[in-house]
Amino acid sequence: MRQKILDFLKRKQGYISGDQISHRLGISRQALWKHIQELKENGYEIVAVPHLGYRLESSPDRLYGFEIARELNTKFIGRKIYYFEGIASTMDTAFQLGIKGAPEGTLVLAEAQTKGRGRLGRNWISLKYKGIYLSLILKPGILPYQSPLLTLLSAVSICEALKEAADADAKIKWPNDILINDKKLGGILTELNAETDKINFVVIGIGLNINNEKKNLVSGATSLRNEKKQNFNRVELLQGILRKIENNYLLFKARGAPAIIDKWREHNITLGRRVKVYSQKEHYEGQALDIDKDGSLLLRNDHGLTQKITAGDVVHCR
Repeated sequence: MRQKILDFLKRKQGYISGDQISHRLGISRQALWKHIQELKENGYEIVAVPHLGYRLESSPDRLYGFEIARELNTKFIGRKIYYFEGIASTMDTAFQLGIKGAPEGTLVLAEAQTKGRGRLGRNWISLKYKGIYLSLILKPGILPYQSPLLTLLSAVSICEALKEAADADAKIKWPNDILINDKKLGGILTELNAETDKINFVVIGIGLNINNEKKNLVSGATSLRNEKKQNFNRVELLQGILRKIENNYLLFKARGAPAIIDKWREHNITLGRRVKVYSQKEHYEGQALDIDKDGSLLLRNDHGLTQKITAGDVVHCR
């Protein structure tokens, strides 16, 4: 109901009468007043004037579920949204929802995380009201070894959305880093619930620095605000990312991995470079040649042999 009331208020430049809203929504004036008060408590500045009605003065910079759903226009992603002011980890919450049978496209959003994490259990700093921190449940119907393709798909989607919404030329460093001007803007974490030959569900975690100030960024990191010298509407950015993920996901299901890998090549800054790749047990060095059909990195070492690397931290040497 709050979403419908906001639709009325946002479409109208001036005042709109309470009678008109109540009549169109089929609720009483008292019920409308209660919803208006809830919106005010959530940070919306709404002016009420006798005989004129209500007018929306401003909206808060919050990733409320009803704001994300408004005009999202996706087929299944974001149809169910869980929003938290603060949470330990969106990944943990989404994983538990997946175990309980949450539908594909279920989205978990948090304004801040106390135990946000990246790959290999690293901490991810999640400042409140500054970034985009989400976890998304997908059920792709692919084999477990193909799950890294969803990381590539998500990275491509983020780059496309940032270009469209912010004219930001984001790049991808294999396997999961999003960079602008060679500084890390964010990352992607993929975790799956699977059996030997079957994926039950995948949780895609995305963390992006959007309106973070430079003083709050760790060394080597950046934010969209820092690079573009302005604040951004996080709701619109997130909506754009979700639309791109759904479009690319449907493309992947219709045309397979090559369609996504071709897009990934356009945005990557790893291929063709000499790199070092550090895994938990060993490290590799050589030239990054290409991406294999399952999302693995193909690396040619100094002996001329091509190695297939499924996971690891990449350092660009030159």
